[in-house]
Amino acid sequence: MAGGHSHTHSHGGPGTHGSVAVSVLARVGMTVLLVAAAAATVFGLVRHWPDDARTPNQVASTEYAAPGVTFPVAEVLKVLPVCEGADSTTGAKPAPGQGGDVVSSDATCGAMTVQLEQPTSTSGDVRPTVSVSVPPAVSTSGLQQGDTVQLLRIPAQNGQPEAYSFLQVQRGAPLSLMLALFLVVVAVVARWRGVLALVGLGVGGLVVVKFMLPALVAGQSGLLVALIGSSAIMFVVLYLAHGLSIRTSTALAGTLFGVAITAGLGLLAVDLARLSGVADDEGALLAGFVTSMKPQELLTCAIIVAGLGVLNDVTITQSSAVWELRAAAPSLGRRELFRSGMRIGRDHIASTIYTIVFAYAGAALPVLLLLFLYERPVLDLLQTESMSEEIVRTLASAIGLVLAVPVTTAIAALTVGAAKEPASAGDDEPHLGERDAIGADGRHLGNEHEAEHARGPAREPALDHGPTADDLVRAASGPPPPATRAEARARMSAARGDRPR
Repeated sequence: MAGGHSHTHSHGGPGTHGSVAVSVLARVGMTVLLVAAAAATVFGLVRHWPDDARTPNQVASTEYAAPGVTFPVAEVLKVLPVCEGADSTTGAKPAPGQGGDVVSSDATCGAMTVQLEQPTSTSGDVRPTVSVSVPPAVSTSGLQQGDTVQLLRIPAQNGQPEAYSFLQVQRGAPLSLMLALFLVVVAVVARWRGVLALVGLGVGGLVVVKFMLPALVAGQSGLLVALIGSSAIMFVVLYLAHGLSIRTSTALAGTLFGVAITAGLGLLAVDLARLSGVADDEGALLAGFVTSMKPQELLTCAIIVAGLGVLNDVTITQSSAVWELRAAAPSLGRRELFRSGMRIGRDHIASTIYTIVFAYAGAALPVLLLLFLYERPVLDLLQTESMSEEIVRTLASAIGLVLAVPVTTAIAALTVGAAKEPASAGDDEPHLGERDAIGADGRHLGNEHEAEHARGPAREPALDHGPTADDLVRAASGPPPPATRAEARARMSAARGDRPR
């Protein structure tokens, strides 16, 4: 089918259908904008990369436990039921003369018996077997013989025997299984695009671990660290997963805008709400360990990073939606294209807001339940440090996401080529010279050009041009005389049949 003669270019990733023309001015502007953003990101990484000599010293000075304390792994031999009465909330009481949470070997409840996987420095070649008290939640978690746990061992000192306490369950095997299942499902369903997304996710993790965390420990600005790290992550993740194209660049521009909005709102909300960044025991412990880092800076950084995934989701969707709309409706004006894209975007906004809110609600459910049990007014509960942090994190991410949708849609509508005039009969619609023709004998004659000599010139329908002068003359002079006797008899029979009897 013949179309217009304008040049079109395909800018989608693998599997994209249809071609969409791209404005040269928009292409140049987009390239300049993203090159400037990439240059600023690289400069920020170089300028704010943490000092390799300072950070390890600061990390090494933060001790997780006292000198000599070890964390041996042990195999569970027996798990006792939960105690009743006074010990129902704490587990079995330690045995006299023993250190830590070691109980007597004849305990009947609230404890478990384990055997260390490796001998200790005082046991020779023998793997010690000990019974330690455990909380009721551990006893009822399904822990059974053959599972592995980690203990905390304090060596004997100052005449005190060595002590053991339960630390945690070893969950490496099930977590590894879930990770392997996730990788397989992504690779099978999403194929190469899913694999590239996983590679991008790994690169993003490296940015967090190698740049963002050490920079925060070194006392760098949480806002700058979050902006630089987020920009670097988005450049890698988007182009790896969706390909190097103008369509992806449009989504990236919208994403960077959303990140900037989220950062500004987060910084403003943390200041106006007077949030300290210390909402729980972990925050207080971290503030005591890392004195060079301001908890408020860490909170601002967390607000920005928390919205990256869902922000990337909506921007790439909006960019792809506008591209597909242009491919399906080349004659659609940019204003109509923007409106159509926003109709899709509004549906996406509604579902994504639910995702953000319920994700945070699920993560904060224990805190919500605890505050609910206090029977305090709802307004008072919402103003607590922990709840206010979650509210600010949720609302800042949601506002940045919502504003990124019209911005990305507008950028995409301006980036794609201008609307084409509706195709004329000589261009896009099937017409003489393009339609397949069938001969009188049913034989396929190819298109109209090929059939022209076989059947002669086509007679134009009378409805197209109206009656001619010859037609009017013939109608006024009556029907022509019969050419044969059979035709004359037929006319006479018809005339007699019309008369009333």
